[in-house]
Amino acid sequence: MVKSEIHDKIGILALNHPEKLNALSQAMVDELVATLNEFKSKKIRVVILTAEPNKSQVWSSGHYIPELPDGKEDPLGYFDPLEVLLRTIQSYPGPIITQIHGSVWGGACDLIMTSDIVIGDPTGSFAITPAKIGIPYNASGIAHFISRLGVNQAKEMFFTAQPVKAPRALDWGIINHIVEEEKLEQFTLDMAHRITTLSPLSISVIKEQFRILANSQALNPEVFERIDGLRKKVWESEDYLEGIASFREKRKPVFTGE
Repeated sequence: MVKSEIHDKIGILALNHPEKLNALSQAMVDELVATLNEFKSKKIRVVILTAEPNKSQVWSSGHYIPELPDGKEDPLGYFDPLEVLLRTIQSYPGPIITQIHGSVWGGACDLIMTSDIVIGDPTGSFAITPAKIGIPYNASGIAHFISRLGVNQAKEMFFTAQPVKAPRALDWGIINHIVEEEKLEQFTLDMAHRITTLSPLSISVIKEQFRILANSQALNPEVFERIDGLRKKVWESEDYLEGIASFREKRKPVFTGE
């Protein structure tokens, strides 16, 4: 499900499961995490995360919905495979550059928010869609969006579930650069090569400081307990059951707010 290669000090990871629109299933995530750990052991300085071209023009459709629990259980807990992948990306000692061609949906959009640098072409679009299925998104994920976009843009993305297309994504800071499609790969490689000429120790320490400072707002235990309680109301709700059922039955959900 994942293709990998190494060029000098650059590791390249490509999502490669077009039959499922590169959904982030446990099997795919396990491959990504294992390869990132392998790259780390080999002291690969920069990782480019991309996707093999597919007819659907979908970079990734996000969480693999059939693997989400049917109800009465947190669908996005600390040990959820995607959460493990996001932490692996954040803790990787070198920059993770994500190269985007096509649309990015749901949990894959969170992956974009935790990447260090994002480069896309004009086909790129980004949508975070838990409200379409009735999923209570987790606090760490929402924090990723706020950290990158600010509160106003993050709210619009979550509340509307509408795609943010490349030009607006550039204005909002979702992506760093928009590059013509035929130049995208070379532009990304050139940036990665430039980074490999710099001090890897310096970059590693600076990246970790960015992570610490971005997460530096303290929350007391009562706030964490309230957040858990609020999210539990959703994953135990009829709306959550309806969202999962409608996805599996390939129909539009009918939410009641109960």
